[in-house]
Amino acid sequence: MTSHVLEHQDFSAFMRDGEDGRPSIDLLVKGARCAACLSKIEREITAMPSVSSARLNLTTGKLSVAFERGRDDAGAVLERLDGLGYPATPFDPAKALAAHDAEGRRLSMALGVAAFGAGNAMMFSVPIWAGLFGQELGPATRTLMQWMSAAIAAPCAIYAGMPFFTSAWRSLRKGRANMDVPISIGVILTLLISFVETVLGGADTYFDAAVSLLFLLLIGRWLDHRLRANARSAASDLLAMQAPAAVVVGEGGVEHRTPLDDVRAGDLLLVRPGERIPVDGVIEGGVSELDNALLTGETAPVRAGLNDICRAGALNLTGTLRLRATARSEDSAVAAIARLVEAGAQSRSLYVRLADKAAALYVPVVHSAAAITFLGGWALGLGPREALLRAVAVLIITCPCALGLAVPAVQITASARLFRRGVLVKSGAALERLAEVDHVVFDKTGVLTEGRPRLLDPIPAAIAMAAPLARASAHPLARALSAQAGVSSLAEDVTETPGQGVEGWIAGRRARLGRAGFVGVPGAAPSETELWFGFDDDTKIRFAFADAIRPDAAETIAALRQRGLTVEILSGDLAAPVAKVAAALGIETWRAGLTPAEKSEAIAARGRDGRRVLMVGDGLNDAPALANAHAAMAPGSALDASQNAADLVFSGEGLGAVVAALDVARSARRRALENFAFAALYNLIAAPAAMFGFINPFVAALAMSGSSLAVTLNALRTGRGKTS
Repeated sequence: MTSHVLEHQDFSAFMRDGEDGRPSIDLLVKGARCAACLSKIEREITAMPSVSSARLNLTTGKLSVAFERGRDDAGAVLERLDGLGYPATPFDPAKALAAHDAEGRRLSMALGVAAFGAGNAMMFSVPIWAGLFGQELGPATRTLMQWMSAAIAAPCAIYAGMPFFTSAWRSLRKGRANMDVPISIGVILTLLISFVETVLGGADTYFDAAVSLLFLLLIGRWLDHRLRANARSAASDLLAMQAPAAVVVGEGGVEHRTPLDDVRAGDLLLVRPGERIPVDGVIEGGVSELDNALLTGETAPVRAGLNDICRAGALNLTGTLRLRATARSEDSAVAAIARLVEAGAQSRSLYVRLADKAAALYVPVVHSAAAITFLGGWALGLGPREALLRAVAVLIITCPCALGLAVPAVQITASARLFRRGVLVKSGAALERLAEVDHVVFDKTGVLTEGRPRLLDPIPAAIAMAAPLARASAHPLARALSAQAGVSSLAEDVTETPGQGVEGWIAGRRARLGRAGFVGVPGAAPSETELWFGFDDDTKIRFAFADAIRPDAAETIAALRQRGLTVEILSGDLAAPVAKVAAALGIETWRAGLTPAEKSEAIAARGRDGRRVLMVGDGLNDAPALANAHAAMAPGSALDASQNAADLVFSGEGLGAVVAALDVARSARRRALENFAFAALYNLIAAPAAMFGFINPFVAALAMSGSSLAVTLNALRTGRGKTS
């Protein structure tokens, strides 16, 4: 029925033509969570005769499908996805956001129910456990306590376990086993055997254990959901930096404000001082200075005039510009950066967790052992009840609680330790990737340097004279000079000359602040890191500025090298200041003047060479590189888009957090591997003991809890001491 409906639906309204003329469509795919899902969907859809390419973003659930010319059969693609177990609809950002929010609410509700069930089931389990050690608790009272525990824990476990049960069912339908399969089987059988024991008057029930396990695992699932939300918002934050509307100059010079989506290539736009360039374009009139810090990281304003190219997102500082649009908003430089970030987030999701690999081995081995225990024990003369108890003991004692906690416990501990050091970890997977890095790439402006111009050799008297004019200008250097002066008066009759400077009256005398030629200094070479000031017919004063290197930058570079990492600078700034910083820090490898796409490609090239790259950046131009790096960090002063694209965000003025995060990540990797080794050894010893009847379900539950406790205690060692 579904296939028939899809074949006759009209999807033309959702189709669009790509740059190569091929039709394409974006679909919202539900149920894809892991790298295996991504690989299968892309492989199966690309294999269809009408499809030329298919690319799935796990973060947003968006599948971009490009068709061969004249063969745009979207209905067939939807039908194929439905057959694979991934229902899909045409992509609607609002619906995608609503679906993501709905999943978050379901996880939050499940987590709350599991917490309620675990806490309240314990009230009735504690008297049962006390009674087993000689306390006064008769059979009737014990059975009552068991039923009360079941009445609370069982419904809570069933509801809270639905995210795992549905995921396990989808996994089994596709012929594979993820981590949710053994967890689901263990929880369900634990509940079943507990009910059987309660009905038969047995002493051993495990209702509280089932719901407590789900509570711990749901914490990790909810944190993963939050990570996806942060990754999705990185591209959204980038697009939000575009101006919401543009002033279009129509026939007869009539100006009218137009929504950004309605601006077309060829439109004539008017951009006034203080406004951002709405779309990419070419200047047809006016002179100004542009602040490209968001796009290139360059702190010095850039002079822009006739026939110069402007990029969307640049801030117009001084003069009014008439701009001929050369691209739509969706084809602008900012939109291109957003697409690079989205692609980086997708590739980052390809990280395959060791726990899922272990679960794939666990399912056939341990569950086969349980089945053999039951059938073999029954065949050898054990009653069905005793054989079932032994089989359940095998499942309980090997229930992958320790395996499931091996990584989350370490991640939580490592994240807490880094938080106390001023580093916010946005995902546990980030720590795993950070521990693997062998090459560190730094942006210059705002990372190795403080990211703001600072006046060199300040002379208070000179600053006080120039401050009234500096307060009247929006130029970054003038703002730095004004900040150095503090509270001051404002010059009168101020006039700003685009690209040159400002002039006005101070105490009855005409003064100028700006470029050397504008102020009246003949023969001085123009510089983007200086301002001149002077009164008419008086001595001129030069103010020099520099972007100071962070105090601990050299120490950080040395510490990274001591740990065996190589260091590089990739910057969008001019070559001269980049070379100066590189020389001061002893960094031999550096590149300057890079666009966001070039930075991202440089990171990708390092990856193709087998390097595991850590990118540390803060600007809009760093966002694609941050998203595409093996691991990424951003300072707390970075743009929201860069913070969202990064894996870790550090606060403070120093770079020591980079070294601290690396040390803790390496320690976390070692603890996680130790936990995996312990879990494997535990199962190798415990499973045979349960099969041969040396361990009953009660002892199995104690052993299972003990293994989880051992894993947790080992995780608490994460990040203690220095790791090299």
